[in-house]
Amino acid sequence: MSRVTQRASELALDETTVTALRAALKTTADEVVQAIIDEVPSYANALSGHMGATIRRAVRTALGHYLDLASGNATGGDAGDAAYELGRGEVRDGRSMDALLSAYRVGARVAWRCLAAGAVPAGLPAAEVAKFAELTFAYIDELSAASAAGHADELAARGRAQERHLEHLARDLLAGVSPDVLLASAQRAGWQPPDSLTAVLLPAAQARPAYRALDPSTLVLDDLPDATGVLLVPDADRSRLLRQLTGRTAVVGPARPWTRASASYARAVRARSLSSDIRDTEDHLPELVLSADVDAFADLRARALAPLHTLPVATARRLEETLRAWLLHQGRRDEVAAALFVHPQTVRYRMSQLRELFPDLASPHRVLELTLAVGLRAS
Repeated sequence: MSRVTQRASELALDETTVTALRAALKTTADEVVQAIIDEVPSYANALSGHMGATIRRAVRTALGHYLDLASGNATGGDAGDAAYELGRGEVRDGRSMDALLSAYRVGARVAWRCLAAGAVPAGLPAAEVAKFAELTFAYIDELSAASAAGHADELAARGRAQERHLEHLARDLLAGVSPDVLLASAQRAGWQPPDSLTAVLLPAAQARPAYRALDPSTLVLDDLPDATGVLLVPDADRSRLLRQLTGRTAVVGPARPWTRASASYARAVRARSLSSDIRDTEDHLPELVLSADVDAFADLRARALAPLHTLPVATARRLEETLRAWLLHQGRRDEVAAALFVHPQTVRYRMSQLRELFPDLASPHRVLELTLAVGLRAS
């Protein structure tokens, strides 16, 4: 506290003045605390009972240390350390730095009034009274600065700790751990669970910038393999979310109950593996269903379309396209022709070929099997 030490070195308090001031310490401390209670709303109920007694002792200690400085018997380090810890403690008690600075301002005014009332009758010369005032307010400034540093450091430490807890929660959600574990993880992170979460996959470099436009409760991971980032968006309005992600390479999974966010993430991952063009997984449910078991789908196609395998490749492809259009348009010849860009008579001819190849084409079971088999265009 170099500024305070400098001011103290310029002040000449005799023993009589110091003794008079020390005799008034308890009363001064009590008046400081009462003024803070009366004038700073945040401390209205905080300085009563055991806590009030502790604070009063702390104020008396600070004032005593101040008098040590004023009489040239201290360096100021202990008071600064205590003020730093006070700032940290205010964060733990849920009070802002503004409240503490208000308390310091009130305390400085009351302390100066009380100290001056003791120093002047003790014979402190007018010139020394001015220096005494400068020292008083310099001391309070230094304590305020130390408390502000402690407050900021505690906030930063808590922020880093909460960020780690939030990242741990996000990883638990993606891993699909049990609801009990997720609840405990959410409590540690101070995160209020929503009804649902929607997973968004995007490049890691885009995760934090995208997050800034979303709900502050969104969970973020930007260090997954393959430079992938994930956002878990609470209770998302899907249309709005998609608009907010415009211009980003994002895949949006379905909304799921928050404890099942892993299902939303898994679908987004699978959609991205199917195509780089998929943005909203809800627009690609047929493809996702038919690709859920690749081997089963391949077996189904092979069995259902076996009659086409006896034909030349080009012919088989044309007939498969026709069959697909016929099934999707429920046999309406003109619509099938329009979809294939051919004449309706061509459709009629091809369908006669298909009926020869698939005699049971009218069977509901055969229609279901063929619809699934041609549901995705062959690559």
